[in-house]
Amino acid sequence: MSNFVHIPVLLKAAVDGLNVCPGKVFIDGTAGGGGHTQEILKRGGKVLAIDCDTDAIEHLRDVFKNEKMVKIVKGNFSKIGQIVRENGFFPVDGVLFDLGFSSYQIDEAGRGFSFRKDEKIDMRMDSDTTLTAFDIVNTWSKDALYELFSKVGEEHDAQKIADEIVFVRKNGNIEISRELGDIVKKVKKEYGGMMHPATKVFQALRITVNNELENLKTGLFEGVSVLRKNGRFGVISFHSLEDRIVKREFLSFEKNGIGRIITKKPITADDKEIENNVRSRSAKLRFFEIV
Repeated sequence: MSNFVHIPVLLKAAVDGLNVCPGKVFIDGTAGGGGHTQEILKRGGKVLAIDCDTDAIEHLRDVFKNEKMVKIVKGNFSKIGQIVRENGFFPVDGVLFDLGFSSYQIDEAGRGFSFRKDEKIDMRMDSDTTLTAFDIVNTWSKDALYELFSKVGEEHDAQKIADEIVFVRKNGNIEISRELGDIVKKVKKEYGGMMHPATKVFQALRITVNNELENLKTGLFEGVSVLRKNGRFGVISFHSLEDRIVKREFLSFEKNGIGRIITKKPITADDKEIENNVRSRSAKLRFFEIV
């Protein structure tokens, strides 16, 4: 899986914030292409690299095949407490979640994440799960689709898009990602800026298929539970719903005396990083420290 391309966002800020130094132990809860793991290793840290994507795991095993200071495990960070203990990493000095998708997953994985591709709309990160975007688009009611696109996608034209999907599927299933993208584009008609008109709809489907928001809530609780005193927890989010969850949970942890919030305002990418990697423009990095 050597073509598993992923440019790590906020790389220096993320690893700096973890206070990485030789002898310390870290969890990369969404290891993906291995960029953050690589940087932690360079600074002398030991890493348990976790990912739920089989392609990512194959890539990581290839990249780090000769590296003794990293262990690679397939799993979801919502079960990080169990994974850490089973692999002898408890407690740890730092945890990092990067909630972004890799370029490979969007452009090459063939799972229908891109509205520019002729791929079946699957959108599962973990092929062992059952719900797919195809199931949602072709079987959910108009009201359920509206709720999904408006609440999870924060899409202003959710009702019109739901109406159009239900109308189109009367003539047969909507199977291909480009077809779904074109349906949304037709409804929205005119659009400007850098974002494709179907972005929010595809985002809502992906989040729901992979149970991302619930997994994040659980993963945050699990993450603080495996950290030792003065351990750091960093989360990079790309969606307003994700960032709100991280902000709210960190505030709750602080209120309950678990630790303190390090970032009163989230760290964001500078102009140079955005120029080199446009996907970094929506990234927000927050840190929490155990006391």
